[in-house]
Amino acid sequence: MPLHHAVLALLTQRPNHGYELKARFEETIGPQWGGLNIGHLYQILERLVRDGYVSRSQVAQTDRPDKNLYTLTAAGEAELRSWATTSWVRVGGFRDELFLKLLGAAALGTRALTTLIEAQRQTYLSELAGLARQRRTHADEPLVAVLIDAAIAHTKADLGLLDSAAQHLEPIAASQGAQAGDRARETDGRRAESA
Repeated sequence: MPLHHAVLALLTQRPNHGYELKARFEETIGPQWGGLNIGHLYQILERLVRDGYVSRSQVAQTDRPDKNLYTLTAAGEAELRSWATTSWVRVGGFRDELFLKLLGAAALGTRALTTLIEAQRQTYLSELAGLARQRRTHADEPLVAVLIDAAIAHTKADLGLLDSAAQHLEPIAASQGAQAGDRARETDGRRAESA
């Protein structure tokens, strides 16, 4: 429920309507998170109202439909405080397509494993360069800077993972490559016998 809590955090400063919250979220969090879908935001707001964490009032507008204004309730502040002051525990594991690619490359042999690791290394180095540029651009936005720093740390850790993968998977890839060579020679031998 992290986006719910981010909305509660934004409402601690002042009541807002949906589009203001969307703009404030994207400005506060920065480009690393990505945009916030307004339809999803309104679903979150409806759930927060239903749960009693946020109240909704109508603001009349003469030239447009009335606007909903969302205000943090005492229950919402208590929920935010409880969530924001407890540690975060990863519950989803470490599912990442790279691990599946490493499985596939190791199964194909040393050359495929080396090709994948070097291509992925170049991708991570490019990401680091882009993140460094973003970090300079957003140096005066503290929360965005922290998020970019986290992305930089993640990418550096991913680079280290490639070194570990090469070390641990090289023997498996060499074995798989030798087996693939044996299978290819057997197939060629059968083709030659039947010709």
